[in-house]
Amino acid sequence: MNRTIKDATVKRFHYDSHEQLRTHLNDFMAAYNVGRRLKTLNGFTPYEYICKIGLR
Repeated sequence: MNRTIKDATVKRFHYDSHEQLRTHLNDFMAAYNVGRRLKTLNGFTPYEYICKIGLR
């Protein structure tokens, strides 16, 4: 997980302040967690699972 975060943020962009880094990390983690497929949800992303449950 740490390598994924570093490759997508710190190694790819230059930040002028710590606040910019914090903001980008928060945005990245939100997108990563929403888009990740989870075994617990039978391979669905959280968004796909919510849509599936809502259609019942």
